[in-house]
Amino acid sequence: MNKIVVIGAGPAGAVASSYLVKQGFEVIVLEKEGFPRFVIGESLLPKCMESLEEAGLLPPLLEKGYQKKMGASYYNRENQTCSFLFSQQFSKSWDWTWNIQRIHFDQDLVDAAKVNGVQFLFDSTVTAVEINGEHRTVTYEQSGEKKTIEASFIVDASGYGRVLPKLLDLEKPSVQKPRGAVFAHFVDQKRTGREGDDILIYPFDDKNSWIWVIPFSDGTASVGLVSETEETKAFAADDYKAYLNFVRNFELLNGRFAEAEYRREPTMILGYSVGVKQMYGEGYVLCGNSTEFLDPVFSSGVTLATVSGLLAAKLVEKELNGESVDWQTAYEDEMKYGIEVFRSYVNGWYNGELQTIFFNPKINPEIKKKICSVLAGHVWDNANPFVKKHRTILSTLAKVINIENKAVNVAEDYKE
Repeated sequence: MNKIVVIGAGPAGAVASSYLVKQGFEVIVLEKEGFPRFVIGESLLPKCMESLEEAGLLPPLLEKGYQKKMGASYYNRENQTCSFLFSQQFSKSWDWTWNIQRIHFDQDLVDAAKVNGVQFLFDSTVTAVEINGEHRTVTYEQSGEKKTIEASFIVDASGYGRVLPKLLDLEKPSVQKPRGAVFAHFVDQKRTGREGDDILIYPFDDKNSWIWVIPFSDGTASVGLVSETEETKAFAADDYKAYLNFVRNFELLNGRFAEAEYRREPTMILGYSVGVKQMYGEGYVLCGNSTEFLDPVFSSGVTLATVSGLLAAKLVEKELNGESVDWQTAYEDEMKYGIEVFRSYVNGWYNGELQTIFFNPKINPEIKKKICSVLAGHVWDNANPFVKKHRTILSTLAKVINIENKAVNVAEDYKE
């Protein structure tokens, strides 16, 4: 029997390992931390549900009572709102997903994968990987003891640990501007209406920064500030006083957290945007955040993790069954395409083009449906022009809106 080593027990690793076990392979997952453990990335997209379902992980998750996420709402400084409902998207898909606390969700994924037959070795830190033709050896330390595993294939789903990128010199800087986040979990007793379902995004500081609010089913909410590096450090200074003051007094939140206690203390993360030189090589493949992480604004992280984990597993299955696999076309090009679509929307958020579109009072409903599909994670649906033409369509549409608005202003001035 072929033995496959998966590095990392997060969503990418759980999806990849569960799928491969279902196909009859022996899979061992090496995870450096003990579970349950806390990690950021708390809002899913409907595209995730497809991967979880195909990997055989979804049925037990449906019983966990996570917070249903029906869509996403965006605000601007004028308190205008643009809400997207996943039930109204262009692509055919799930019309809802979840907001989740990863300390619970990742453990639930592991438990479901174990039931499917996956073996997990926690507190196991990979220290070396040797790849020589068809000979692949993974060395790891567990409880101070060094051990090795002979593997037919290695799947790196180590997330921010980025095991193979570091060991095999695959890392490269991200092209995204360096940013960071400060976040905490608050008691959320003042939520009302759609706020109980949606992730809420409020920009501030001339679109360079924004605040998220992610409600959970236990009556708490994750509240985070995303800014450029120096501003993030300023929010975290002096025991996070600036962060707490901002959250408690931000006018668009209408006092929602003015007196709220926090259940998880504030934390700062910096430099989360990363890249790699290549996503695969002889006998190995990278998936999830081991490949690239862009920005949290559209909650793309877990979606890219689950989609890449499933696709990687399917290609590993083919290769180990003796089929020819074009990893460049079938995997790296495919994943990079989705990443680049998300990148266009991330950049469109920070340069203001998306906000021009979102807060245009005359936004075409069909355009909104197509953008909603991207926000639902369907960044590979080329039937959608807002996917196929992602490099130019946002800037073109924003320019048209600005021209129309200018014409209206001129007409009004003429009337006066």
